[in-house]
Amino acid sequence: MKDLKDYVTTIPDFPKEGIMFRDITTVIEDPEGFKLAVDGLIASLKGLDFDLVVGSESRGFVFGAPVAYAMGKGLVLVRKKGKLPREKISESYDLEYGSATLEMHTDSIRKGQKVVIIDDLIATGGTTGATIKMIERLGGEVVKICFVMELAGLKGRETLKGYSVESLIVYEGK
Repeated sequence: MKDLKDYVTTIPDFPKEGIMFRDITTVIEDPEGFKLAVDGLIASLKGLDFDLVVGSESRGFVFGAPVAYAMGKGLVLVRKKGKLPREKISESYDLEYGSATLEMHTDSIRKGQKVVIIDDLIATGGTTGATIKMIERLGGEVVKICFVMELAGLKGRETLKGYSVESLIVYEGK
């Protein structure tokens, strides 16, 4: 049986020279790879008391939805600005060149609910940091954060100090 890392395609020099791009789509496209990733995320949550899964646009939806379904939990969507129809809160964060804004419906999380964040990748931690701020503003408690992949060289985990963070695959570089 192959290891989850075997399903990730690495593309050298994309989007620019010196970058080793880790393509998650090859994990999702392969039924065995996708199952390994989802099962790994579910295993990382075994025995944890929580109420909701939160997934960030868009690959957080891909991995968060089957985990929420398998564990009998609801799925809260964190979307890019302008995509949600009801009353929402927003949080902006910095990117390498500029900034971005995420939004969440204000009635998605109730005070005291325990929340797990699931996403495909942690790089700098900006998306997850913004997501945490919105969850906590709504009164939710982040009890664990799970990623399929982590680019350790970008030090995103350091921005999430104080939270339980688990990655199924860790790449030492950027």
